[in-house]
Amino acid sequence: MKARTSIILFAALMLAACQTPVEQSYSADPVENVEALWEIIDTKYCYIEDKGIDWDAIRKEYIAKAAQLKRGDQFALFDLCAAMLDSLRDGHVNLYSPFDRSASTRWYEPYPSNFSTSLQRQYLQGGRMAGSLQYNLIDDGRVGYVYYSSFSNDISVANLAWVFRTFADCRGLIIDVRQNGGGSISNSFMLSSPFFSEDITIAYMRHKTGPGHNDFSDPTALKTDASLFSGKWNKPVVVLSNRITYSAANLFVNIMRYAPNATIVGGKSGGGGGLPMSYELPIGWLVRFSSVRMYDREMKDIEQGIEPDVAVTLTGPDKDDIIEAAIDIINGQ
Repeated sequence: MKARTSIILFAALMLAACQTPVEQSYSADPVENVEALWEIIDTKYCYIEDKGIDWDAIRKEYIAKAAQLKRGDQFALFDLCAAMLDSLRDGHVNLYSPFDRSASTRWYEPYPSNFSTSLQRQYLQGGRMAGSLQYNLIDDGRVGYVYYSSFSNDISVANLAWVFRTFADCRGLIIDVRQNGGGSISNSFMLSSPFFSEDITIAYMRHKTGPGHNDFSDPTALKTDASLFSGKWNKPVVVLSNRITYSAANLFVNIMRYAPNATIVGGKSGGGGGLPMSYELPIGWLVRFSSVRMYDREMKDIEQGIEPDVAVTLTGPDKDDIIEAAIDIINGQ
């Protein structure tokens, strides 16, 4: 199955998941909403057991807290629900209300940032921008450097063509997806296409099929799509990651692990292998959470992130150690 078919399947799953019935009337009862939120996560979230969470104990704790809230205090109810969701430690889990949005930060806070905007910007001085791709010749023109800040920003074939034309005489290429929080998985397949001459399996997915914590479909293979970009890069390529390399960016790192001449450098990526869906609470707020699991080619879950081939940490104020390490790898040092 080609990547484009997989992407269509992803889109269909997510669209179907988001088509929940619209409530005709809403309830602001704290206990009712906390109970509904707990049940949605219990029956539809795909990482309960993997996260090692005692979800039954969470229910008992937060139902008791909800019973103490004043009916109509929506700020307090929102904060309580957000705190319950934060126990999942998942960047794909959010609560949306008309006045606020919750987001967990626990999945990346314990890790070094491994990124400095001021240091990284030095490597882009005098460079160009092809669509969403910032690119420049570095190391006296021997190395090509590309920074992609968000997979939410589309990439065209023309953008890639100009980048690779500029780097035609380089010894190697660096693709920096640090601080990239993800976006569209179709861009993950587009950006990786130049590095594959044939379609190969690089991941699997399983979606939730029932209320049990382990009710999942059989694995469906995801393959690269070499036809998305006809030009091919056969020289070394180094992909830079850090803990904020998340979701679609995490998938890109996983894909590039299987590319010839590719090396992953930097820190452990952020994970976010689950694909999200949304459900409505009795009060009318939306809860978003992971419902489709992603695995690498060896069926190892990529939710928790991907370790680099070469671990490098930023150490000083004068240079980007991770970019410099990538340059050394390309130059064979």
